[in-house]
Amino acid sequence: MRRIVSACLLQTMRFDTTKEADPEQDFTIFCKKLEKSSVKYVIEEKTKEADGSLVVKIRKQYNSYSTDGYLQ
Repeated sequence: MRRIVSACLLQTMRFDTTKEADPEQDFTIFCKKLEKSSVKYVIEEKTKEADGSLVVKIRKQYNSYSTDGYLQ
């Protein structure tokens, strides 16, 4: 029998600039939603692109699995 002991998800996300969107504000709202949902996460890299968009590499909890060793 196999059992998942711990897991996490590594994502690269791009917060684009549009007419009314502010990538920094969108990113802040995204982080607040994660915190409200009690999702553990770590920002690995945050880069501002030449066009004003924001590229973020984030490691976050996958479902409700333990994150032992992943988010330290």
